[in-house]
Order: sequence, then C-alpha cells, then structure tokens
Amino acid sequence: MLYYFYELFHINILHYITFRAILAFFLSFIITLAVMPKFIKWAKSKATQPIFELAPDNHKEKDSTPTMGGLVFTAASVVSILITAKFNKYVLLALFMVIYFAVLGFIDDFRKIKGSSNKAGLSAKAKFILQWIGALIISYLLVKIGFDTNLYIPFYKEPIVDMGYFAIVFWAFIIVAMSNAVNLTDGLDGLASVPSIFSLFTLGIFLYIIGNYKFSSYLFYPFELGVGELTIIVFAFIGSLLGFLWYNANPAEIFMGDSGSLPLGALVGFLAVMSKNEILLVFIAFVFILETVSVILQVGSYKTRKKRVFKMAPIHHHFEELGWKENKITIRFWIIALITNLIAILSIKIR
Repeated sequence: MLYYFYELFHINILHYITFRAILAFFLSFIITLAVMPKFIKWAKSKATQPIFELAPDNHKEKDSTPTMGGLVFTAASVVSILITAKFNKYVLLALFMVIYFAVLGFIDDFRKIKGSSNKAGLSAKAKFILQWIGALIISYLLVKIGFDTNLYIPFYKEPIVDMGYFAIVFWAFIIVAMSNAVNLTDGLDGLASVPSIFSLFTLGIFLYIIGNYKFSSYLFYPFELGVGELTIIVFAFIGSLLGFLWYNANPAEIFMGDSGSLPLGALVGFLAVMSKNEILLVFIAFVFILETVSVILQVGSYKTRKKRVFKMAPIHHHFEELGWKENKITIRFWIIALITNLIAILSIKIR
C-alpha cells in the first residue's frame, strides 16, 4: 500500500525495497508483541496443546500451554505486508500460499484441540494431499506466468538443466517437504523459530540480489523482475517471529502449532524456489532437513530391521533421551543453523 503513496505523491523513500522491508519488520514485530498476550489469555481456556502420547516425559508438564500462536505471527506478517509491499504477481502468490497453509494448519490444530488428542487432527494422508494440492497450484502458476525453470546448484554460475514442466512437481515437492520439515522441528521451545529466522534472512539476501539487475549481473545470478519485492515478506516474517519468540522462548507461554509451522515451512520452500536455491536448502534449512532425515531413518530402520537408529525421533527428542536439557539442545541447534546459513551466504561470491 505504501508503495502506491510513492507513485501518487512521489515520496521517494517509499520506492526503496530496503526501507519498506525494515518498516515491515517493525510493524509485524510490534503487532505480534501487542496482540500475543491477549491471544495467550484467550487460548489458555480455549486452545491448549494436546501433547503427543509418545513424547518424552518432561513434555507432559506442557499440556496446559496454549497453541496456535502461529495464527498471530502469520496474521501480523500478512497485515504488515499489505501495508508495505507492492502487489506484484510474486507477492500475491506468496500471500495466497501462506494463507492456504495457515488455514490448513488451523484446521488441523482446531481438530486436535476439540478432540483433546493429536490423533484427532487431520490424518497424515489428508494433510499430505492438501499440502500437495496447494503446492502444485502455486508451482503451476509460477510456470504459467513465465518464471525461470532452470535449475541451479551452489557454487556454480550456470544453470545445469531447464526443468520445463517438471519444475511444477519439483517445486511442489520443495514446498511440501519444507512445510513438513518445519512442522517436525517444532517440538521444543523456540527450536523452529530461530532457524527459520536465519533461513529467511539468508533467502532475503538472495531474493534482493536476484531482483536487482546490477547486483544479479555483477554476481552472475539470473535476474527476475519483481522478485526483490519478496524481501519485504522475508522481513515481515522475521519481525513477527522475533515477536513470537518473546513468548515462545523456554519456558514457552505459547506454541506456534501447525497454524504457524505449516505456512512458515511452505514459505521457506517457496522463497528457495524464487531465489533459485532449491539445492542450497541443504545449508539454508540444514536443521529442518536433519530433523526430517532422522524421522525417515528411524521409521525406515524400524520397518525393515525392527531396530531404532535413535532413542526417539525427531532427533531433538533423541538428545532429550540422552539427558540433554531442553535449552542446551535448542541453543546448539540455533548455532548449527547459523553456521550452515553463513556457508550458504558464502556461495554468493564463491561461484
């Protein structure tokens, strides 16, 4: 909205993505900080978190903690984006995707709360199908509006292959995989929030470069007109996540729930596609991928060998079973996420 004040009244400062991105950050941060206490007060009697039956024993004391905090930080982000962003095709697609996955997460959370059990939520199959439907729609629309279907790999300047229409399936896979990866990671206080902030910040750097003709030409990145506007979405979510972390830090006053983890993960996947960093996600989203791989290994090993690789999966529960304190696990995972994102940022010049 503010961008159009620039067009109407020639307020030059509103033309700059950097200015509007920082403004989006502060708006979403302030909105989240202001609204969250009221939401927590309401949710304590209406939306407490059903704890997974097989979770470690120390999680049982969290059964009175309210959930669905993701609704607040997602809504705060959307509001700040509507105020600060220029509504081009990429911004509109991102907003559609975030809202779609947030609604899906809300339905799942609502059913769990109403049924007082994790089993009462959407079935894994139903959730998976609905995620794929949303991701395929987004990916198809990207191809139809002419988004570059070339695949790039880290530390190499040229595209390795033009995926053509196969990009629809590949991009949808990235979005769904990341949505579920963040969902799996969201098991300890603050564990998903900070790695998400690091991932978004890294992706924001790439998006700004790709959306800027001079920077993209200098650094040998493909130029995509309008992609730089997605930087505003990045900073809006970083601001709201920091506001959420204020209340989600250990001991958490509220959890994000699927209402937050599903759209947040989908957004990371979508922005990786938009910044041509699908493969670089190995570094950008290392913690999320590690958590997902630990579950795949655990399930695969048990089904084929009747043996467990870890004491419990996802892997953060394994460390809990080893006797690590929750704060130690969370902070060490934050450190890992920071280091791997710095490696990802190095790839900007090492090409």
